[in-house]
Amino acid sequence: MAARNAGTGLELGWISNVRVNQPAVLRHVERIQTRRTVKSNWRAAWLLKAVTCMDLTTLSGDDTPSNVHRMCYKAKHPIREDLLKAMDMHDKGITVAAICVYPARVADAVNALKAAGCNIPVASVAAGFPSGQMPLQTRLDEIKLAVGYGAREIDIVINRALVLTGRWEDLYEEIRQCREACGDAHMKTILSTGELGSLANVYKASMIAMMAGSDFIKTSTGKEVENATLPVGVIMMRAIRDFYWQTGNKVGFKPAGGIRTAKEAITWLMLVKEELGVEWLKPELFRLGASSLLEDIEKQIFHHVTGNYPVYHDLPMA
Repeated sequence: MAARNAGTGLELGWISNVRVNQPAVLRHVERIQTRRTVKSNWRAAWLLKAVTCMDLTTLSGDDTPSNVHRMCYKAKHPIREDLLKAMDMHDKGITVAAICVYPARVADAVNALKAAGCNIPVASVAAGFPSGQMPLQTRLDEIKLAVGYGAREIDIVINRALVLTGRWEDLYEEIRQCREACGDAHMKTILSTGELGSLANVYKASMIAMMAGSDFIKTSTGKEVENATLPVGVIMMRAIRDFYWQTGNKVGFKPAGGIRTAKEAITWLMLVKEELGVEWLKPELFRLGASSLLEDIEKQIFHHVTGNYPVYHDLPMA
């Protein structure tokens, strides 16, 4: 991971006069989608980059040790070895960036990755995921439990009511305490942007989260009606850029929820390159939250190598 974000004191002046030109944001997103294309001979490289920035995720009520173990194996071997050999990438250490699970499954993931002989970090959702409506002390205790189980990254979720009612001081203090509870574990703060009411609120919540010491800001839990969208991504990335200009601290960005296709993954990578620059295109500063995305990327890699799309049994671990 990148250097920790030390945070700042609460600077309400940074968000006091925020205005968002929504039509301009939408035009910018449309330009990214329609005019920025990746040439076919570079597409596979972009897809492998997406794999290395992926938080491979399972957050289901029926998660068991066995399906977590299977996912951990896939995390170490995200693309079939023969396909990587065909691209001369078999010795480049292509793995996903992290595994993301519920706190109760952290120990299963840690043990499975240890047995597989790899150092992929385990991330755990916490702090009342996905609603953020639990009492603060309960949320802090959950964070500490996840860290104790071996999580090296914690994906917390904010209490959206604090944003919707403009209680910025309370939001700052809650996130600051969550950061403290994380200890040495890196903290990603989920804003649940689809429930914040406006793009201006997205910018303000992003800035408050970074002031309070978040190492990443993340769009969504994946459980909301509206999850990661490109306009929200633009606003969050511009907040990251503004925070960097103000403090010199680089904060990571993670879109999550509803990103299912290789084409969508490339669009997010291009947007990050456009808004923040190539230095953000690494797992220390960019993650893709994904549960089904890897399957489509591996299909596209298969097609790139063989000229054909796979049938079901060609990718048995998908």
